[in-house]
Amino acid sequence: MAPLVKKSAPPKKVTIAPKKATAAVKGLAPAKTVAAEPPGGESRTALVRRARRINRELAQVYPYAHPELDFDNPFQLLVATVLSAQTTDLRVNQTTPALFAKYPTPEDLAAANPEEVEEILRPCGFFRAKTKSVIGLSKALTEDFGGEVPGRLEDLVKLPGVGRKTAFVVLGNAFGRPGITVDTHFQRLVRRWRWTDETDPDKIEAAVGALFPKSDWTDLSHHVIWHGRRICHARKPACGACPIAPLCPAYGEGETDPEKARKLLKYEKGGFPGQRLNPPQAYLDAGGKAAPPLGAG
Repeated sequence: MAPLVKKSAPPKKVTIAPKKATAAVKGLAPAKTVAAEPPGGESRTALVRRARRINRELAQVYPYAHPELDFDNPFQLLVATVLSAQTTDLRVNQTTPALFAKYPTPEDLAAANPEEVEEILRPCGFFRAKTKSVIGLSKALTEDFGGEVPGRLEDLVKLPGVGRKTAFVVLGNAFGRPGITVDTHFQRLVRRWRWTDETDPDKIEAAVGALFPKSDWTDLSHHVIWHGRRICHARKPACGACPIAPLCPAYGEGETDPEKARKLLKYEKGGFPGQRLNPPQAYLDAGGKAAPPLGAG
């Protein structure tokens, strides 16, 4: 009797979205289909090309991408970013007007009564810890930096409640200094796209940063985060309405039917208000889909 020969399992097929799946969102041009790459078999050169193409495609989908926190100066952006932890930017935008009206400068907030600040920040969640952070960073700004927000990473991360993510938001959007913002959306998407397998935010920042010119980092962060909030959701990604589906090795993890996927879209893609209550005029002009602020007529 001939010996039994164990057959090896066939290679796992990578599902890539058909072209028609990318046409579900009105006004979004479908990306061109690319050949599927075997899992783990993508060369470094191919990865760089695919990553940069995804960013270019997202730049066309979100030409108006910007911070979704309302702010008028670096101090307001710094405080708002600290407050945005474990809550939505919309909630922060509903809270900060009262905070900045009462405490417009670091000196004002540094001298504030913590109980009064806590009452204002209560809707943001974790309001006691956040009150401690914003008062603490205001005192540090007043005592160590003359009441001005520093424009260096090494100085920002010394402030209470400020880590690398917050620092890069401030550097990129208040000072024009490139940085990658590794929030939960960014982490989720770059792993889905197989740009990196890292799970530590600092390692993700380094791995993704190496795929792009430094000058792209800030806008890249906006593109990825906006896409994560609007289309590539954590639990139910809208694969069938995704403009970069042909470039995504994780296509099929979410709803692939175009009509069903379209119903999963959020914010301006789904016809709902965005997170920013006071969007800049450039957003309204370029986006063309910005809904009126909450509470508008």
